[in-house]
Amino acid sequence: MKPRIAVVEDNPDNRMLVQAILDELYDIVEFETGKQAVAELAEAEPDLVLLDISLPEMDGTEVLEWIRGQESLAGLPVIALTAHAMAGDREKYLNLGFDDYVTKPILDEAVLMGAVERCLSKTS
Repeated sequence: MKPRIAVVEDNPDNRMLVQAILDELYDIVEFETGKQAVAELAEAEPDLVLLDISLPEMDGTEVLEWIRGQESLAGLPVIALTAHAMAGDREKYLNLGFDDYVTKPILDEAVLMGAVERCLSKTS
């Protein structure tokens, strides 16, 4: 069975791109909002979460905080998928508890694949 990746991303073009990059190796489940992810994530049983930071209603850092507070999900690897790419942002998001950090737009799919593989290898 392929590892399952939850993609929490409000932009359909970004979801489509991530799907195109990861679809052959992983089972992808998508959520458009942070609230939808919080409502359905545990049931989806992902092995990893790609989490956009700038989401409507509930942003990625709030979703991460919720994930870390759930006993069944606390150890789930979560990668920040974000257009926030200023100096210091990577450290900021890693310090908040994300396992890795990938900037958008995704120009090099090897960067995304590398982050996913690193995070999944820590849990297997």
